[in-house]
Amino acid sequence: MILYRTQQGISFELDGVYYSMRGTSLNDLFTYDNLHGFLTDRAANMASLSTLDKLLAPVDGQEVWASGVTYYRSRSARMEESKEAGGGDFYDRVYTAERPELFFKSIGSKVRGPRQKVRIRSDAQWSVPEPELTLAINSKGEIIGYTIGNDMSSRDIEGQNPLYLPQAKVYDGSCAIGPGILIQKDPMPAETQISIEIERSSTVEFAGSIALSEMKRDPRTLVEYLYRDQTFPVGCFLLTGTGIVPPDTFTLQSGDEIRISITGIGTLINQVA
Repeated sequence: MILYRTQQGISFELDGVYYSMRGTSLNDLFTYDNLHGFLTDRAANMASLSTLDKLLAPVDGQEVWASGVTYYRSRSARMEESKEAGGGDFYDRVYTAERPELFFKSIGSKVRGPRQKVRIRSDAQWSVPEPELTLAINSKGEIIGYTIGNDMSSRDIEGQNPLYLPQAKVYDGSCAIGPGILIQKDPMPAETQISIEIERSSTVEFAGSIALSEMKRDPRTLVEYLYRDQTFPVGCFLLTGTGIVPPDTFTLQSGDEIRISITGIGTLINQVA
């Protein structure tokens, strides 16, 4: 089952059939104990839709958070970009520590959806997308589903000093989520593939993929740390880090198209403004 937010309201797909939940918000749905069961029961008494309306980011009042250094490749890249600033050792310590790196990424209203434009900072020289499995978490701290996230990042700004992380990560157009939320409580299979293609002028400039089995952190542990001493009345989203990093010679340009796919969820497509 995949839950969508459209211009006309909430819809979901079950066994290849679309249903409308107009009049219901994501904020409401993120408070249910058994969302999958609730939607399945509703579908039995609902008329189906022929098509979906234009898709929006499947985010409402939820905050969006992110975790870092959850893959070995990310650890290596972060150490390399910050070594001249003396911060390389920080990332090695985080990779091996019990406590994960967690940081705020976006409020819901600023998240970009499918086919909407993401941005690169005007004062950055080295910008990349970061394709990430994203957890949908309800108000009780339970993982209720999974979607695709793009954690846009300015690697040169972060590399100058680890304390610049918020500026490198949080700005207008720095976060995209979609196309929908795969609703399930079971963990994603370890063999799940995350892949990315970046196309420029009809040419693929970069492509990469990684299996979820390469992720060092358990998603449930990330959620437990995020919900320590914090409340999320309408739930939240958590980007779980990336294991795909373009080479140091690559930086995004205006007009690039970013396509991120995760097995079982779909493909999130955004163009750089």
